[in-house]
Amino acid sequence: MVNGTRVAAVDDVPENGSYLFTAEDAYSRTKELILVRCDDGPGIEAWPNTCTHENQRFDRGTGAAIRDGEIICPKHGSMFDACSGACENGEAAGTALPDVDIAVADGDVFLTDDEYTYLYEGAAENGEDEDDDEDDDIPSSTSHIGF
Repeated sequence: MVNGTRVAAVDDVPENGSYLFTAEDAYSRTKELILVRCDDGPGIEAWPNTCTHENQRFDRGTGAAIRDGEIICPKHGSMFDACSGACENGEAAGTALPDVDIAVADGDVFLTDDEYTYLYEGAAENGEDEDDDEDDDIPSSTSHIGF
């Protein structure tokens, strides 16, 4: 038995995209988190739904852009390894996404991180994600990467 809260079925996590959910952190702040596929075990990873450079949301409700196993920031095109969270290019180079602990068991994904409490599937309601900036809904992209 896994000691955590069920977030989703493994089959709910798209092969190329993300599964968005909302949690509360240890300071009672609402945070958006994403689940993404990963080639390393257990096959799924969880990350905060924001770029380390300018707090841009990866998934705005339609899934994060992912190419060749990397999560792409929609503003500057920085690419984060879906398995390790590391970024080696763009404005966020040299940073890594903070870890979010999960477990995969019996076809389900569980949030096991003591820093987060699962709230619900999907985006934070009414802009309640406390790291969400009003101007990040439509990024002013300086990237030349096309999707």
